[in-house]
Amino acid sequence: MPKLRRATAWLIDFALVAAVASALAVLTFHRVSALVADVPGLATRGGWDLLASRGDVVGASERLGLSLWDETVLYVEEAFGLLVLITFGYQWACLALTGRTAGKALLGLKVAPVLPDRARRAAALRAAVTTAADVAVYAVACVLLVEGEFVLSVLVWAVAVALFLLNAVPVLLPGRRSLADRLARTTVAP
Repeated sequence: MPKLRRATAWLIDFALVAAVASALAVLTFHRVSALVADVPGLATRGGWDLLASRGDVVGASERLGLSLWDETVLYVEEAFGLLVLITFGYQWACLALTGRTAGKALLGLKVAPVLPDRARRAAALRAAVTTAADVAVYAVACVLLVEGEFVLSVLVWAVAVALFLLNAVPVLLPGRRSLADRLARTTVAP
């Protein structure tokens, strides 16, 4: 049953991350909608671009469209960056302050550093590896896709899947230590 408890704890923690991701997605959607729905602002920008273009209507409209796209991409990149920071902050704060995340606390599990005098360092390293495996590398793949780097995005996505599996699958094996546990020199126990 320890495998099931640890997997369930991860699911609870990941559900919290998914809730934050959903909230950031909604906020980003509203930011992009406000950008596109600002008809007076778009008309003003488009008008100034047209006046400055000396009658090049196609060039002026292209510049307006590209500026809208660039702002949209920036909003998406900011949301992914914020998701990574929030995920790391959640993992690190929980581990540094209580030695357990919300999921682990609900299931009676605790993360203990092998070297107790390095607990804060272990918490930061474990949080960094967990964040990279669960969210950060995937976020990089998504940003690359939005930036138009399709092939690189697919390669980074493959790395994200491999890193996730390297972190998750060992928990199901007899030693039950994830990649994050091994790198941070921690153990998870009741």
